[in-house]
Amino acid sequence: MTYQPPALVERRGHVLVVTMNRPAAKNAISPDMAAMLCAAWDEVNGDPDIRVCVLTGAGGNFSAGADLKLMAQTRPYDDAAAPVDGPDVSSGDLDPLFLKPLLKGYRLDKPLITAIEGYAIAGGTELVLSSDIRVAAESARLGLAEVKWGLFPMAGSTLRLPRQVPYTFAADLLLTGRQVGAAEALQMGLIGHVVPDGSALTKALGIADLIAANGPVAVRNILRAMRATEGLPEAEGFVLETRIGVETFQSDDAKEGPLAFTQRRAPAFKGR
Repeated sequence: MTYQPPALVERRGHVLVVTMNRPAAKNAISPDMAAMLCAAWDEVNGDPDIRVCVLTGAGGNFSAGADLKLMAQTRPYDDAAAPVDGPDVSSGDLDPLFLKPLLKGYRLDKPLITAIEGYAIAGGTELVLSSDIRVAAESARLGLAEVKWGLFPMAGSTLRLPRQVPYTFAADLLLTGRQVGAAEALQMGLIGHVVPDGSALTKALGIADLIAANGPVAVRNILRAMRATEGLPEAEGFVLETRIGVETFQSDDAKEGPLAFTQRRAPAFKGR
């Protein structure tokens, strides 16, 4: 039998396409896949030539989340103490702020677009919540099923979801564990685009190309400002936004853009 890596990583111009590749298991996340996702995230942040990342799944599904068959054998977190009444919740190998494969405690400094076909359940939905732009096929199914199996969504969903959709929708999804279709997910604001089945990746790549054609410094700093000012009072947010904006205007890209406009040509951005 030919070996199939659990994730595929492909460069497409300035876009890195990461495909979770365990189709027989609905792309459930195994330790090997998790390691490859971590390496891909390092590549995105470490390579200035990469301007956008697209994450998708092989075989008609996004991801069914953690591999519960493997989890039943290994019982993760058995050795981790997690008291709820103090700031120190780390013990053994558990870092309370860090679950890198699912982008908890490790943020990409370039935009992440998710292209969702089929199932995006549990950890699959948690990956969606960590992304910036979300495209789902009409028959896609999303949900946080951990509660059904007596588990907890460890990749940040109890924090991220109530910040991204109205509280009542977040409570519904987290506490019932039910799945929602793409149309309902769009109505909630959980995703941004619904497309015909089989075309989620095409749509995501089209969006990625639009972003990659823009000034890389501006893209990174706009994303940085959006994240850094989240939850801040307006006055504090404006101070931080202005600092990041001035930094952007001082870049070489900010000189190239207006020059290209006056010369009626496409900008040749260098990302600095």
